[in-house]
Amino acid sequence: MNTERSKVDVILGIQWGDEGKGKFVDVLSPQYDIIARFQGGPNAGHTLEFNGSKHVLHTIPSGIFHENKVNLIGNGVLIDAYIICKEIELLRAKGVEPRNRMKISDKANLILPTHRILDAAQESSKGAKKIGSTVKGIGPAYTDKVGRCGLRMKDIFCSNFKQKYEDLKNQHLGILKFLKFDVDNYRIEDMSLLEYEKAWLEGIEELKSFEVIATEYYLNEAMKQGKKILAEGAQGSLLDIDFGSYPFVTSSNTTAAGVCTGLGISPSSLGRVFGVFKAYCTRVGSGPFPTELEDADGEKLRKDGYEYGSTTGRPRRCGWLDLPALYYTIMLNGVTDLIITKSDVLDKFDQIKICSEYKINGKRMPYFPSTDELEHIELEYHVMDGWKRDITKAKTYEELPEKLKQYLNFIQQKTQTPISIVSLGPDRSETVFPKC
Repeated sequence: MNTERSKVDVILGIQWGDEGKGKFVDVLSPQYDIIARFQGGPNAGHTLEFNGSKHVLHTIPSGIFHENKVNLIGNGVLIDAYIICKEIELLRAKGVEPRNRMKISDKANLILPTHRILDAAQESSKGAKKIGSTVKGIGPAYTDKVGRCGLRMKDIFCSNFKQKYEDLKNQHLGILKFLKFDVDNYRIEDMSLLEYEKAWLEGIEELKSFEVIATEYYLNEAMKQGKKILAEGAQGSLLDIDFGSYPFVTSSNTTAAGVCTGLGISPSSLGRVFGVFKAYCTRVGSGPFPTELEDADGEKLRKDGYEYGSTTGRPRRCGWLDLPALYYTIMLNGVTDLIITKSDVLDKFDQIKICSEYKINGKRMPYFPSTDELEHIELEYHVMDGWKRDITKAKTYEELPEKLKQYLNFIQQKTQTPISIVSLGPDRSETVFPKC
């Protein structure tokens, strides 16, 4: 047995989400023993493609399709019993039994049906200032967690769980009554509250059959045994509750710092940090987006990249790659390795732009601006010739066109961080590994 304490490697998004994290958790999973989600909830949509099939995961870690791997849902994750059980059903239909491959933290908080209605009510009340919530109950559930009144996975085994549930539900209904929200006519997943609640409680019974443990002890013991662990993030670093474009952010820490609080491991336990980013930028919902394209190029990126939310189906806003934002998130996360996705979406462009610098009043900005400042910055672009070639069939880095290599080298030079993996398409096989 290896007695050397192992490190926890991290894979996370370093833009506004939807970067392709799920694919690369799937690609890297064979190298690890444990894959652990550390934050977020069913607002995530991690898409995996292999053997001609497409799979979308929302709560379950993206290593679930690999045999003999432990997939762990950490304490920082929110669980909707209905949604996760729908995922479980789909996996079983594909011949995968999650009960044999997944463990759940006893400290992970639950999303109640009324959390979802609260989310809708709060988003509706914002009017023109909506943040673009997925309306999955994420914000209200994290609010209850911080307010110390939420329900955790360990509560589902208590004899008085039903009473705890009713008490919190009634609190929510009181708030909704104050907000004058029409609960009776609101539909969740095309169900009334009572219908959804019934399905949700059935999901709770299903979750009782899973291994629910103190995952912080499990992970720290695994590290002592030399097991290899990969922490999987959701959303993107620019949506971090503290360091993102607040208030147009999610409700959790999406940066590498969230790994420690979301899994119960020390900062000294972190190893390599893989930062996933697209060859261009996208964003769903409201909030500043400096390089956004509202022209034919933006529509081309959306169409060729099939930029529609895997959780909501909403069209994503599209724009050129933003290096100042990328450098900011590399700094926040201590990224050691970059993974670039969707390079193939740029195959048909004659020219490709990269935002290389922010300016305000003609002067270079030496820091990432606040949300208000982002509305007033000037952008400086570096223009490069496109490679005008289908790259999806390349099997090695050497086979890539020189102009694409120049594009990748420019990014590496400006960010001072190596690109370790290049994605050439959605399938796990459409991947090459540069020799850095």
